[in-house]
Amino acid sequence: MKKILFLVVLTVGCNASTEIKNFDFETQFEKSEGLETATYEETIQYYTNLSEAYKEISIDSIGETDSGKPLHLVTLNLDKLFDFSEIHKTGKRILLINNGIHPGESDGIDATMMLFRDIVQGKIEAPKNTVLATIPIYNVGGSLNRNSKTRTNQNGPLEYGFRGNARNYDLNRDFIKSDTKNAKTFAKIFHLVKPDVFIDNHVSNGADYQYTLTHLFTQHNKLGGNLGQFLHTEMMPKLEQKLAEKEWDITPYVNVFNSVPEKGFSQFMDHPRYSTGYTTLFNTLGMMVETHMLKPYKQRVEGTYELMKSMIEITEEQGNQISELRKDALSDIKKQKTYTLDWEIDTTKTTTLNFKGFEGEIIKSAVTGFDRLKYDKTKPFIKKVVYENYFKPNSIIDVPKAYVIPKGLHHVIDLLKLNQVKMTAFENDTTINVESYKISDYKTRQSPYEGHYQHYKTEINKTEKTIHFFKGDFMIYTNQAAFRYLIETLEPQAPDSFFNWNFFDTILQQKEGFSPYVWEDKILEILNQNLELKIKFDSKKSIDNDFANNWYAQLDWLHKQSKNYEKAHMQFPIYRISY
Repeated sequence: MKKILFLVVLTVGCNASTEIKNFDFETQFEKSEGLETATYEETIQYYTNLSEAYKEISIDSIGETDSGKPLHLVTLNLDKLFDFSEIHKTGKRILLINNGIHPGESDGIDATMMLFRDIVQGKIEAPKNTVLATIPIYNVGGSLNRNSKTRTNQNGPLEYGFRGNARNYDLNRDFIKSDTKNAKTFAKIFHLVKPDVFIDNHVSNGADYQYTLTHLFTQHNKLGGNLGQFLHTEMMPKLEQKLAEKEWDITPYVNVFNSVPEKGFSQFMDHPRYSTGYTTLFNTLGMMVETHMLKPYKQRVEGTYELMKSMIEITEEQGNQISELRKDALSDIKKQKTYTLDWEIDTTKTTTLNFKGFEGEIIKSAVTGFDRLKYDKTKPFIKKVVYENYFKPNSIIDVPKAYVIPKGLHHVIDLLKLNQVKMTAFENDTTINVESYKISDYKTRQSPYEGHYQHYKTEINKTEKTIHFFKGDFMIYTNQAAFRYLIETLEPQAPDSFFNWNFFDTILQQKEGFSPYVWEDKILEILNQNLELKIKFDSKKSIDNDFANNWYAQLDWLHKQSKNYEKAHMQFPIYRISY
C-alpha cells in the first residue's frame, strides 16, 4: 500500500514539475515578431505562470476597477519576500512600474513582461538591492475594449485597448479627484508599496522627430530641494548616458502641438492630477516614458525595455543616495513655512538641446486648401533647440499648522484616509480660533473635462474667526508624510485642489434669498439706522453706473451686507490653524 501511495505522489510531483517546465514564456509580442500586444487575459495568465515557475515573483489582486475585474500587482524580489511592510525593513529600494494607463499605448505592457522573465531566467543581471513591482495593466476596462482604429497617429500594434476606462475616464487625470475605482485602488497599491522610483509607460502624440524614446521626468523645481536637484542633474543625465551607450537616443518629451520642435519647447508641468504629479506628493522620483508614435511597434517596445533596464541600474547604483535624499526631503518639507501652489516658466534659465529632428514646412492642404504642416523624413537634422525646463513660483501661501475638517465632508475624509493622512477626531465639542476662507472669485471651464466643469484662477479672502466644531470633526496636522498631498488638495487656489475639482460646488449656490417687495421695507429700516452702510451704498452707486441702473443688483448687494445673508454661501468649509 505504501509503495502504491509513493508512486502516486511521485507521478503527481513529476506531472506538476513537467507542467511548470512546459509553460510558454514567449510573449505574444515576440510570437508575432513585434506586431501584436498581449490581451488583458494573456498578460495576467503570463504573470501567473511566471509566479508559479519562479518563486522570486508574486502576483496578487489588490482591489477593484470600474471594469469589475481586479487590479493586479506583480512583485519581483530575489529574496522571495513579498510582504511590503517587511520589505521596507530590509533597506531595499522599490521601483514601481505602471503600464496600460492608456491601453492603446501598450509598449510598457509587453516590455515589462519580457523584463521580469529575463531577470528571473538569468538573461540579464538581477537587481540585488531593488525590488521591482508592476501594475501589469492599470486601465483594465480600456484594455478589454480592443480595436485597431482609435490610435489614429500610431504605428502599431495591430490591435490595442482604448484610452478611456470602463466608464470612459482618462485615468491619467484622476489621481486627485479619484472618480474611478481604478484610482482608489492605485492609491491603495501606492501606499502599500511606497516606491522610491516610479515609471509610467506611455506613447506620445505630437511632432515628428528622429527619436524613439523621450522622457518626461517630474518637474524638478516642483519636486524641489536636493531631491529635485538629484533628479535633474544626476538621475536624468545618467539615464540619457546609459541609453546612449546602448545606442538608444533619448530626448525630453517634445511638448508641442502642430508646430516644429526647433522653434523651442517647454517642459510639461505634471500637476497632481497626473501619475508622476501624484507620486511626487510623496517624494517619489517619478518619470513617464513617452515612445514616439510613428516608430515601429517592435522598436518602441525594445526601447522601453532598455530604458527600464537602465533605470533599474541607476536605482541599484545610487540606491543609498536615493534613500537618504527621500528621507531628508520629508524632514525638510515638514519644516517649510511657505509652499508654492502653482508655477510658471522661468524664461531666464533654459537648456540647449542638440535635437535630432526632421525638416518641417508649411504647404497647402489638399484636403482643406489651408496651410498645413508636413515633415520631410528625407531631411533629418541636428539643431540647437532651446528647452525651457526651469519653473518659478507664481502662487505662494503660508503653511498652516493644521486643518480642521467637519465630519460631514465624508467624501473628502475618505480620500484623505485612503492616502494615509493622519487625523484626530475631536472627543468633545470644541471652539477654536481659525483662519477662514471665503471664495472671492473663480473661473470655470465652459466644456466638460473628465466628468467635471473644473474651476481655475480661484481667489480667496482670508479672515480670522472663532468657530464651534463638533465631536467627531477632525484635526489634521500638516507635520506628516502627507504634507504635500494635504496642501495641494485642501488649499482652494491650488490647480488640482478639491475645490477646483468641484468637491464643494454646493457652497457656490445661494440657498436662501429674498422677495424684493419684503426686503425693500426691511433694508430701508436698516439704512436709516446704519449710516456707515448708507454711505457705502451711495458711494457704490456714484462710481458704478451699471450698479446704479440695476435695482435688483442694489437690493442684492445690500442683502449681502446684512445679517440676513447666509454664512454658508462661498464659505470654504475647511479651516486652517496657523503657527
